[in-house]
Amino acid sequence: MLSYTEENYLKTIYHLSDSGTKAVSTSEIAESMNTKAASVTDMIKKLSGKNLIAYEKYYGVKITKQGRTEALTVVRKHRLWETFLVNKLKFSWDEVHDVAEQLEHIQSPLLIEKLDEFLEYPTVDPHGHPIPDRAGKIQEIRQVPLSECYGRKKIVVNSVKHGSPSFLQYLSKIGIYIGAGIAILDRVDFDGSLEVLIDGKKKAFISNEAAQNLLVTTPH
Repeated sequence: MLSYTEENYLKTIYHLSDSGTKAVSTSEIAESMNTKAASVTDMIKKLSGKNLIAYEKYYGVKITKQGRTEALTVVRKHRLWETFLVNKLKFSWDEVHDVAEQLEHIQSPLLIEKLDEFLEYPTVDPHGHPIPDRAGKIQEIRQVPLSECYGRKKIVVNSVKHGSPSFLQYLSKIGIYIGAGIAILDRVDFDGSLEVLIDGKKKAFISNEAAQNLLVTTPH
């Protein structure tokens, strides 16, 4: 059984490594977790000793198969709890991350399976992120940042890349949500900002930074 801190490190390494596909530097981990490099080094030794990560000097940290399994278990719990909080307890999507961060460390596989069943086996969380199944499999969907779309008539908001509360509040304020339909009306050459039409009704301006953080699908 892993500690609260060990689970957090594994989850962070998993996300920073693009789902375990690349090595991550200790400085990246320290910055992401807002901690000191010395603390990261100590934890790397612990996780390496449990065969959850592999560390090579000057190369970085790479998550092992066993580590990826453990990380995905935490990710699964986090996203199921977020779904529960929004769908059943009526939290807004910008309120759930910190609460789910606490709930994701509950050590009861049976509770999580019951939760999954109660929610009728959702495949994505309120932010559009895929929920791993009990075997750790994820249904990946081909998506691109809105900032990379040009002249598309059918664009659907699929997920948010970085879902900070302030960003999610901003999206809610202008009427963007997961599943919203977007048409690009104009692109400002100066800063890359977009004028868009949401669900065929509401016009809004979106900064380039916001467009980079909105992941969309482009049905044909």
